[in-house]
Amino acid sequence: MDYYNEIKTKLIDSEIYEKVKDFSKERNRVIAYYEIGKLLNKAGSIYGENIIGKYSKLLMVEVGKKYNPRTLFRMRKFYNVFSNEKLTPLVTQLTWTHYLLLISINDSDKIIYYINLCVKFNLTKRDLEQKIKSNDYERIPKLTRINIVNKTECKLGDLIREPIIIRKFGNYEFISEKILHKLILEDIENFMRELGDCFSFIGSEYKIKLGDNYNYIDLLFYNIKFKCYVVIELKITELRKEYIGQIQTYMNYIDVNVKTSDECKTIGIIIIKKNNKYVMEYCSDERIIAKEYKIT
Repeated sequence: MDYYNEIKTKLIDSEIYEKVKDFSKERNRVIAYYEIGKLLNKAGSIYGENIIGKYSKLLMVEVGKKYNPRTLFRMRKFYNVFSNEKLTPLVTQLTWTHYLLLISINDSDKIIYYINLCVKFNLTKRDLEQKIKSNDYERIPKLTRINIVNKTECKLGDLIREPIIIRKFGNYEFISEKILHKLILEDIENFMRELGDCFSFIGSEYKIKLGDNYNYIDLLFYNIKFKCYVVIELKITELRKEYIGQIQTYMNYIDVNVKTSDECKTIGIIIIKKNNKYVMEYCSDERIIAKEYKIT
């Protein structure tokens, strides 16, 4: 088989599609690169590893300078990774720049997780890069990873990352609860993604009246998918038992005074510097979740 001319023809066809402004352009490019990767793999097994360098010299002259050895190696790597039977059906789900990030991952379940995440939330290449760098896959429970890979339904608490990554803007020598609150509000969209799916922001320092006194809920959200309010309290210490009583009071207030009869009971999330498994072990309210945060 004339591997070189087969590869050259596919690249020329792909270059033609690059000039066509329609939705099939990127899909054609990815398929072409996958098939070229397959051809490079076969040619290499016959002619040796240096065949990529030889083909590249010709292609850079006859097709375009971007088809250097590094690009061809990436195409072959793309094929080798996605020839896995679990991954092959996902070859046309994303763009080539997305796949360039994913081919460095060795775990196929991890790749599937990130592909599903990109498709579900329409993540850009930059968004995906940030997810990978922040170890998004590792920061959710193992069972949740399996459920996401298998597209099985998850509970609200299953999707919350730990630690929750909070980005720091500015130089703060000491992080108080007020500053932690401020950092979250400055990057509220990222914070909601750390919590999981379908969150809507209701308010900050949400005022409620308990008897003759006013209290303030740090953050109040609504989850559209799970049809429930979510009360969030921020703490910069280790989890303490009194935090459970505080957030439970706020949750019960929202259930009585804000929630409607067709909505689910309010969820409470305590975001703390350090978790305490013993406090949570004896917390009888399964609606309360404690998660550590990390400032980057």
